Amino acid sequence: MWKWLEKVIGTYEKPFVLTNEVKRARTKRGRYKADDKSTKDYNEAWVGGKAPKKKRVYKIKGKRYVLKKKLRTRK
Repeated sequence: MWKWLEKVIGTYEKPFVLTNEVKRARTKRGRYKADDKSTKDYNEAWVGGKAPKKKRVYKIKGKRYVLKKKLRTRK
């Protein structure tokens, strides 16, 4: 942010946001880690130990579409 604007309105800090995004685990060299098949309850290839659920992909006339869930709001 510009210094003169910080003096006028103060410093702006982004609020801490939790996300449910999963990330692939990487080695020290930056390559993807592989899953160890001997541990059935933990997946080393993903940070957090669980792989994401696979999305349903539909092909219609050669184009790929992914269905997304709509967020429901309570009334």
